[in-house]
Amino acid sequence: MGRRQAREAALKTLFQVELGGAQPDFALQQMILEDRLSDTETSFSRKLVEGVLTNQEEIDEILAEFSTEWSLERMANMDRMVLRLAAYELLFCPDVPMPVAISEAVELAKLYSTNDSGRFVNGILSNVAKLKSEKGGKGK
Repeated sequence: MGRRQAREAALKTLFQVELGGAQPDFALQQMILEDRLSDTETSFSRKLVEGVLTNQEEIDEILAEFSTEWSLERMANMDRMVLRLAAYELLFCPDVPMPVAISEAVELAKLYSTNDSGRFVNGILSNVAKLKSEKGGKGK
């Protein structure tokens, strides 16, 4: 499965950390064992989790700018986690092509959230990608 499985493990870890109060390292280690991630997948998943948690304030500000209908607190929990994960990839992972980050996020949203989540996630992330392209660098 590769990076998709690593993204899923990162997503589930972030969910456990935010909503379950789990320690990030412990939650990620559980996902690594449960999902039987390879060393490469583990490394990528760890990079995603640490990156989102380290940059969450900046990521949330950018997401809030483009989520005019729903505040971050009001959106479905899984949508918020998917958006943070993908926004981190868009803003801070130049090795991940923007269309790949968006497509993977849409698939994760469809898999783990509501029927409308894919469209919702796609719309917000398309704007984040546009911002990144216009600014030509990380974040704001």
